[in-house]
Amino acid sequence: MMIRGVALGAVLAVSLLAAPLAADAQQAGKVPRIGFLGVTSPSDRPPLLDAFRQRLRELGWVEGQNIVIDYRYAEGRVGRLPDLAAELVRLKVDLIVASAGTQVATAAKNATETIPIVMIAVRDPVGTGLIASLARPGGNVTGVSGYAGLETVAKQLELLKETVPKIRRVAILSNPANAYHQLAIREVNVAARSLGVQLQLLEARGPNEFDGAFAAMAKERVGALLVLSDVIFNSHRTRLADLAARSRLPAAYGNRESVEGGGLISYGPSFLDLHRRAAAYVDKILKGAKPAELPVEQPTKFELVINLKTARALGLTIPLSLLRQADELIQ
Repeated sequence: MMIRGVALGAVLAVSLLAAPLAADAQQAGKVPRIGFLGVTSPSDRPPLLDAFRQRLRELGWVEGQNIVIDYRYAEGRVGRLPDLAAELVRLKVDLIVASAGTQVATAAKNATETIPIVMIAVRDPVGTGLIASLARPGGNVTGVSGYAGLETVAKQLELLKETVPKIRRVAILSNPANAYHQLAIREVNVAARSLGVQLQLLEARGPNEFDGAFAAMAKERVGALLVLSDVIFNSHRTRLADLAARSRLPAAYGNRESVEGGGLISYGPSFLDLHRRAAAYVDKILKGAKPAELPVEQPTKFELVINLKTARALGLTIPLSLLRQADELIQ
């Protein structure tokens, strides 16, 4: 009987202990919730989101199983970003992914000082005040920068000149609301002098100013166009490519999506690679790492993309040297 009593007592003790352990396990098993904030739309550049989710799966995070992702898109209207970021904060997400660009990351940071934020492709995160330094970001923001040095923009002009050797006047389309563009223009000016090219600086804050900018290009008789990287320009890349085609202007860009949309040539960081690398930050933070202590990484993979269909429409023959350098040729 004593033996039975001891056995029964042991069972009761285990049962009493099991209750708090089960509660702890349930709490520990809470499914993390990620807020994904984008400036465009779900249908815009789906390979980027696919790359992000695929890398999460490789790291053991499967959407709908052990992780939930709440998506909020501004549909190209930057002014909506603050409200969308605030909405994610109200949902009490565990982390916000800001894809992609300075405006998105800024909206997220303005909405919360405590929820970790993983930024993607912000050009100058230190200069814009998002982080204290690349090595030690401080605060609640970390991730992958889209900045790879101003020489990238100079390289775009060089490639444009190599593609169309006879050009003498090149239009530069910038967004005055983008602080990075002022730095980029200074760098392009230096490159233009060494290439013997004159620059025509034109501005557009949004699509309603595109027609006026292209009318000015026609008036100035420019021979080519360099479009500086910008979230607004990228959101309306197909329209910009159409306007360039109608104006018979060979155009260079900083991202491949613009060339996929009909532009001639692009050179810049791989956004696909940046989204994959951002997933690694999500993994680390969900496992307990603090964003303040996770160094911000810069682009390491660059790509040259040429649209041969656009080249043919413009009557251009792409130099063999460029064809050999290209990471992708769009037929």
